[in-house]
Amino acid sequence: MDAENTPSPKELAPSSLASPVLVLGATSLIGDFLLARLNAAGIEPMALSRQPPSDDVCWVDADLADPDLADELPPVATVFSLSPIWLLPQALPALKAAGMTRLVAFSSTSRFTKQNSPDAAERGVAKALADAEAKVEAFCAERGVAWTILRPTLIYVEGRDGNVSRLASLIQRFKILPLSGRGEGLRQPVHAEDLAIGALAAAAAPAAHDKAYDLTGGETLTYRVMAQRVFEGLGRRPAILSLPPWLFRLLLTLARPFYPGATATMGDRMAQDLTFDDAPARRDFGWAPRDFRPRF
Repeated sequence: MDAENTPSPKELAPSSLASPVLVLGATSLIGDFLLARLNAAGIEPMALSRQPPSDDVCWVDADLADPDLADELPPVATVFSLSPIWLLPQALPALKAAGMTRLVAFSSTSRFTKQNSPDAAERGVAKALADAEAKVEAFCAERGVAWTILRPTLIYVEGRDGNVSRLASLIQRFKILPLSGRGEGLRQPVHAEDLAIGALAAAAAPAAHDKAYDLTGGETLTYRVMAQRVFEGLGRRPAILSLPPWLFRLLLTLARPFYPGATATMGDRMAQDLTFDDAPARRDFGWAPRDFRPRF
């Protein structure tokens, strides 16, 4: 398909989705945007989560691990899974029994970037993602469910995510941001609202059936430039301190009691390129993400 014939998200209208529509993990970063888009398109989605979503939607109070999930589900046709994908395989029989014919599920490019990590927990995450994707694909192929798996890169929503917004929080607190080395590893941060738009477009695109896509942001930039953009989004002049990697690792170790998620591999990854190709998504369902210009 050439560029002139590439469908846009508007052409792949949500109104063409098979109803009823169920959103799993509706309180996730992407959930608010997806529910709002569905409502704006005149579709009244149902939301399944353990906490009620902020939008005024039909809410199913349930857990994907519940063995009686099939008894709690209303009839469904299109399912968007925003929950961690390793929770999805056990719920697939119940979803199919409820009528699911179309599934769009979010995974992560961490499946690839963390598979050779020196950190055992990160390797475990990569394996869990890969195993879950394989189970989803196998189940859907066997049961005649059209599936699409979406793997975002670094997801952000100003003030809400644990990546870009964590940088912003550190900058606000200390006024200066230390980096391991020069921070030359490449990144492609992607906004959660763009992911909601992309999920709807993929669900409506026949070309996206039975495929997996890597979804990146609109720009590829170094970790250092990404940090500079966060400073700018806070209305601050960038103040970045490049530290030797050994010293940065030591600082992370000392900071671990205050930032439990901090690991030595975080600093190491600042020098690594974590980039992916989103050309298939642009071709098949008009993926068109924004550049990285956060505003806090």
